[in-house]
Amino acid sequence: MSMFKLKSEYKPAGDQPQAIKALTEGVKKGLDHQVLLGVTGSGKTFTVANVIEKIQKPTLVIAHNKTLAAQLAQEYREFFPDNAVHYFVSYYDYYQPEAYLPVSDTYIEKEANINQEIDRLRHGATQALLTRKDVIVVASVSAIYGLGSPVEYERVHVKFLKGMKGTRADLIRKLVSVYFERTNSDLTPGKFRALGGSLEIMPTSEKAIYRITFSGDRIEKIEHIAAITRKIVKDLDSFFLFPAKHFVTSKDERVRALADITEELRERLGELKRQGKNLEAERLRRRTNHDIALIREVGYVNGIENYSRHFDGRMEGEPPYTLLSYFSHTKSGKPDFLTVIDESHVTIPQLGGMYAGDRSRKKTLVEHGFRLPSAVDNRPLEFEEFEKRVGQVLYTSATPGPYELGETKKGPSTGSGQVVEQIIRPTGLVDPEIVVEPIVSSNAYPGQVQHFISEAEKVVSRGGRVIATTLTKKMAEDLADYLRDKGIKAEYLHSDIKTFERITILTDFRKGEFDILVGVNLLREGLDLPEVMLIGILDADKEGFLRSETSLVQIIGRAARNVLGRVILYADTMTGSMERAISETNRRRKIQLAYNKKHNITPKTIVKSIKDITDQIQSDHGKAVSTLLVVDRELYKKNPKKVIRDKEKQMNAAVKVLDFETAAILRDEIRELESKK
Repeated sequence: MSMFKLKSEYKPAGDQPQAIKALTEGVKKGLDHQVLLGVTGSGKTFTVANVIEKIQKPTLVIAHNKTLAAQLAQEYREFFPDNAVHYFVSYYDYYQPEAYLPVSDTYIEKEANINQEIDRLRHGATQALLTRKDVIVVASVSAIYGLGSPVEYERVHVKFLKGMKGTRADLIRKLVSVYFERTNSDLTPGKFRALGGSLEIMPTSEKAIYRITFSGDRIEKIEHIAAITRKIVKDLDSFFLFPAKHFVTSKDERVRALADITEELRERLGELKRQGKNLEAERLRRRTNHDIALIREVGYVNGIENYSRHFDGRMEGEPPYTLLSYFSHTKSGKPDFLTVIDESHVTIPQLGGMYAGDRSRKKTLVEHGFRLPSAVDNRPLEFEEFEKRVGQVLYTSATPGPYELGETKKGPSTGSGQVVEQIIRPTGLVDPEIVVEPIVSSNAYPGQVQHFISEAEKVVSRGGRVIATTLTKKMAEDLADYLRDKGIKAEYLHSDIKTFERITILTDFRKGEFDILVGVNLLREGLDLPEVMLIGILDADKEGFLRSETSLVQIIGRAARNVLGRVILYADTMTGSMERAISETNRRRKIQLAYNKKHNITPKTIVKSIKDITDQIQSDHGKAVSTLLVVDRELYKKNPKKVIRDKEKQMNAAVKVLDFETAAILRDEIRELESKK
């Protein structure tokens, strides 16, 4: 059996050794819930990686957005280069769910653009879970949404053995039955082509070609071929191929499901007519009969997921299969994997909120005859269902929420837990000093903005960077404009700024192209800016989401990567959130200073290279493979196809390192170039 083996040039330091030991012992004792309360910059991911190596269990890591999930997946890949680390998020580049607005009588049809590369990675994750034990899957909340049955998905895989009896025509029919598409052009994941006496197939999970060569009614040769160079990588004795879709149904099951759908339609039409809803009944009759006809003829229809309960053979209200269903379980059915919930103070509320919103939208569609009642069973898991389907849980956060902390205090009958603190950083850096200053000006005090400018100028003169956080986007823009009018180089950053521009702004900030960054909720950017020496939190006493204890502690932590880090809270009153945030920061700071004194440690600012993904993408081995966003106009005029092919290679290289933001930029470039051909 493959084993997890962590590879890193670093050794656990600071609080990491004791945290690793405590968490590992907790897993082995059977604790269901553990919290790793790790301060910003303490290396929580490295600690978790060490725990995974010691417990040797498949692991699910859940993050609250795709970008963070991609960053985590890349980190775990670096820690476990010889093991299976996969990325599982929603495969939609754009998604507009089906909806109906009764007030304006507006029906909104489902619209979606599927990212084929992410779909390939999703298949790679599920196939790894079914074929090996040394698997880490980093996922978004997509992990709790419906997915096909793992039993069916595994059962209908196609097996190719050298010398196996079977004609080319037989295997073509088999490939079509598991949703592979035949093509006469270039292969992409999930497609195959017939060439003379052979078949060439590209699985859904990888960018590689498998050539099956026949001699009479037997398989003569199986070759693994590099997709781009067409070089034969190796000859194989066998090859296993999973279906091209996660939702797989045999012909007999499809017949049964269609009969069930027809019966549900009959019953629902009767209900609607008894309620006097003749328009809704007619609408439902036409739509459902149309879907049934298409499913019967071609096996698929847009929106087929709304009938998933019938195809899965589930009872009404029974939860759907999800990614969690693919993880290993004991013989008694108990989950046998570790679940890590990253930034749990954000991720847990997100997991808990998915079900209600989805159900409300579906109920409206059902009530007005757009869908059968069974459509509501095509849904994410309820939070209680999620709790039952995960294994032992490890929550990681600098500011764990009440749910996580509460779970660790439950009694042994439900699996007691523990909170493990990771306060000491390997770098010796301490939490920043906090100062409180007034907002309103007076005879002796210029007011928060002028005071902030004065303090910021001192930091800039020493070569440092400064962050200011405001309560609104307009305030951020106005403050940045005001600073520029004063001759100070400043930029603002908020959610209206496009992804590519955000990356450029942050890179320029680190390079020193400007000195002050003004934002609203800078936590969402996943900032790691060691050059920042000062953070000014304007209007800190305005209680709310942006000035809660959690938000304040998280913002304060952004200044903990620089030895001169300092935070100014501007407030006229001391709120409860401020008191708790200051108290917790001072508690941590006291522990860190005492540790440094005891061990004679002199903290040093983190030195982190400045990389702009608009300059280059790093390959799996860390080598630059391409320069982005540059098109040689003369070359394009001479050979536009070559330029586009080069861009496609760059896009695929970005996907390999989970840099989907760059891949999306390149994809848009390719579309633009193709439209000009």
